[in-house]
Order: sequence, then structure tokens, then C-alpha cells
Amino acid sequence: MTMPWFEADWPAPRGVRALSTLRGDAQSGVSKGPYSRFNLGDHVGDDPAAVAENRRRLKVAAGLPSDPAWLSQVHGIGVANLDSLVAPGPADVAIARGSGKVCAILTADCLPIVLASASGAIVAAAHAGWRGLAAGVIEATVRAMGVPPGSLVAWLGPAIGPEHFEVGSEVRDAFLQGDSNSGEAFEPNARGRFMADLGMLARQRLQGLGVSRIYGGGECTFAHADRYFSHRRDGISGRQATLIWREG
Repeated sequence: MTMPWFEADWPAPRGVRALSTLRGDAQSGVSKGPYSRFNLGDHVGDDPAAVAENRRRLKVAAGLPSDPAWLSQVHGIGVANLDSLVAPGPADVAIARGSGKVCAILTADCLPIVLASASGAIVAAAHAGWRGLAAGVIEATVRAMGVPPGSLVAWLGPAIGPEHFEVGSEVRDAFLQGDSNSGEAFEPNARGRFMADLGMLARQRLQGLGVSRIYGGGECTFAHADRYFSHRRDGISGRQATLIWREG
């Protein structure tokens, strides 16, 4: 089977693994139609049996220590602590200190972010679309991790790039209210709207908190239909996943 995922390219602490899945090929996934092939989202209209099989294949192929904790994501700033929850409720962040707990975020244009402490003692995954970023999902994640921000290392996964992410002035205003420097991440276009750079916005937030070791970013989900699902591009689409965990 073709491996429908790639390892995060970052200096991960010892014992920490992170990966992001791809759309896959006919050998790696079983979903059909707009969800083909390796869709991992069970909330987008795909056949539940196909999603379950794709998730099973991910666990086996990636050697996951347990089933990922699939969150009910709501574009907010809620944090699920996997060390204390049996069944995570609505949340857009997962954190774990215990080994074998797999933090998982589903995306199809929003920005997935994984973080780990320098010692590898705690890891986190955050779902950062523009609403979550503006509301403070990165700040909520760092706060929940409970370690000095300077000790964290972060990796930004695939997301819609600034060449394709058109937004209205209300989105820009939402960020400017929290940080005047965020205007740098919005480029006016000929339609009187703005092209937004989610990666830059995330880096600004992380750096503002004192997180200096930031890797990844720049991989556009919209531009690569063969590699990624994109809700903005396709309307009806599957979801890829970004995972992080501590090995035992």
C-alpha cells in the first residue's frame, strides 16, 4: 500500500512523532466521488464504512499506538486534554502528556498546527482556521500546555495559501482588533477584498507569545488537487488529518 501521509519536517523532540495525511491513491484509500480517496472525515457525507476503513489503514500504516482522538471541531478555542477525557467533546485543540495518546486535527484548507515541549513531555495539535486564529486558538493551546513558550517547537501543516484565500474586510478587521501588525498578512486585490496568509498570521501569534522555533508552512491545499482535499476549491470534499503523539 502506498503510504498516504508524510512525516513533519521539524526537529521533533526525542520520542515525538507528527505526520500529515494526503489524499492518497487507489491503493491507499477506499472513499469514492468527491471524497476519494483517503478521506478521514466522518462528518462530510462520505460513507461511514469507507471512513472507518481509511482510519483503520492509517493506524496500521503509520504504526499509531492507539486510535486518534477525533475531535468535534467547531472553529473555536476549546481544548481537549486527552489524559483525562474518555470521549472528547467539541474542541479545536488536543493536548497530551501521556504516551500513546494521538492528538488529531482534520482540515481541508484550515491550518493544522502541532507543538511539542523541548523535552517531549507534552504535545498538542490545533485546528487554526481564520476564526480560530482570530479568537485565540494558538494562545489557548500554549496556555493549556503549561510550559514556557520559549521551550516549545511548532510545525505548520498544509493549508490554503495566500494566492487562493480571498476574504472580506471583516476578516481583516477581526485580526487588526487584536494585533495591528496582522495587517501585513492581508494583500488587497482588484475586487476590493483581501488575500489572507494563514501561515503568516499563525507565525505572528506564535512569535508574539515567545515561540521562536517554528517550522513548516507554505504547502497549499487549494493548489494541489492531487495531494489534498480543499473545501474552498471543491465545496464538497474529504478531510486530511494532522497527528502528533508521544511514543512509549
